[in-house]
Amino acid sequence: MSYNDKQLEENKMSTVVDNSQVLSGLTDRFVAIFGDERGISYFFSPGRINLIGEHTDYNGGYVFPASITIGTTGLARLRDDHKVRLYSENFPEIGIIEFDLADSGVKDGNSWSNYVKGMITVLKEAGYKIDSGFEFLIQGEIPTASGLSSSASLELLVGVTLNDLFKLNVPRLELVQLGQKTENEFIGVNSGILDQFAIGFGEVKKAILLDCNTLKYEMVPVELRDYDIVIMNTNKPRALAESKYNERFSETREALKRLQTKLPITALAELSNAEFDANVDLINDTMLIKRARHAVYENNRTKIAKKAFVSGDLTKFGDLLNASHASLKDDYEVTGIELDTLAETAQKQPGTLGARMTGAGFGGCAIVLVAHDRVAAFEKAVGDIYEKTVGYPASFYVAQIGSGATKLDVN
Repeated sequence: MSYNDKQLEENKMSTVVDNSQVLSGLTDRFVAIFGDERGISYFFSPGRINLIGEHTDYNGGYVFPASITIGTTGLARLRDDHKVRLYSENFPEIGIIEFDLADSGVKDGNSWSNYVKGMITVLKEAGYKIDSGFEFLIQGEIPTASGLSSSASLELLVGVTLNDLFKLNVPRLELVQLGQKTENEFIGVNSGILDQFAIGFGEVKKAILLDCNTLKYEMVPVELRDYDIVIMNTNKPRALAESKYNERFSETREALKRLQTKLPITALAELSNAEFDANVDLINDTMLIKRARHAVYENNRTKIAKKAFVSGDLTKFGDLLNASHASLKDDYEVTGIELDTLAETAQKQPGTLGARMTGAGFGGCAIVLVAHDRVAAFEKAVGDIYEKTVGYPASFYVAQIGSGATKLDVN
């Protein structure tokens, strides 16, 4: 299946949304910061949720993500010199960030500009010609460190912007892979391809069943009937997520290495649950067994979940969400009191089929499948318990599944 021009055009149309006021306001800001409005182009890149299949992507397994209608908007235009000038509405105190195109390979501490520099660098390394500067204003709606993938949203926003400005004609899959390369090699986070793929290939009202080992994927219509997916934000920044993510990456790699002393496998996700259980003695470390068990069992849960989803068995899908959270809590140990309070409280509410954390963990968000007519009561009940337990409020919003990263048609 290819990401064709027709789908790109549909995404453009669906994302021009009732966004005219937002884009008008951002145009005014662009003019105030960079000068007149001649030659401005508009772009949008979504965040994503992962329905199930967490920490499986870098273990060669399946994931089941969808792009959402909140994301990152960008306005850009070319310059006639080699200066790159950046401005973020999310960090106005920083002001304009400026660097010469020749210096795009030099990281700037922990600045958000590194995502722009990284995409420039990997595109040039791939042989694409970026030969002039540009001006770029962004505004992100995704809460930072929420687990909804603000970094990949920014990477793909930069990718589609550069692709359009410089007429690069980068195939969509390559653009997604270059976004992951930026995250891995320039930013330094050993993430899999889930985030960038979901954001690059997302479609309205569809989720993506992606085999991260082969990159084969299937677009699955999202039919929730009388239920909604509600995102529950802990409002706790994922302070430990980056270091712990790299730690889990290393742990599962070590478990795989030990299994490979006997088994002819290249990834943990190649194993069935029974095959894994029969060979745990090869790992010979309690902690590593737990980490690997999550990767194997979660991958197999994801394959079952897709079948349940397609057959309309939402109750089964909800059960798998609950099992996923328990595994992320007990075997992978990436939850914490905030995520556990949200997910486990949500699981007990009337009209709820299942709930789990989503994203890397250690804060960020959880998702829940809840009856549409119970959403308001659900948010009140879970919100009250969460604030009493944790000491500050959570945020809730219904997830609308939208398009992937695209240029916007603005007339």
